Amino acid sequence: MYNLIVLASRPNDWTHEQFIEWWRGEHAEVTYPLPGLLRWQHTELLESFDEKSSGWDGMSILSFESREALDAALASPEWKAAVENVGTMRGRRMIWYGEEQTMVPLAPAVE
Repeated sequence: MYNLIVLASRPNDWTHEQFIEWWRGEHAEVTYPLPGLLRWQHTELLESFDEKSSGWDGMSILSFESREALDAALASPEWKAAVENVGTMRGRRMIWYGEEQTMVPLAPAVE
C-alpha cells in the first residue's frame, strides 16, 4: 500500500470544530472520488505531547495500491477539484507520501 499523508491546521479565523466539520464534510465529498483511493483514515488531533507538535488540527492518510496509482490520482481531474476546494484557505499543511509497512496488525475484535 502507498500512502499520501496530510497534516493540516485551520486558518486563524476558523475554530477547530469548523475546520474538522469542513474537512470531513465538504472537502471529503470532493476527495472521495479520487481514482484508485482504497482507504482514507482521518484523525482529529485533540492533544499534543509537547509544544513543538502543537497547533495542528487533523491528519489524513489516503491509501493507494502503489506509487503509480497515487501518481495517477494526483494527475486526475478529481485531485484538481480537491485542491481547488482547499482554495485560499490560509491554513497550514504538510504533505508526505511513502510505502506503508504494517508493524502490528489490527487485532480481531474479542466477543
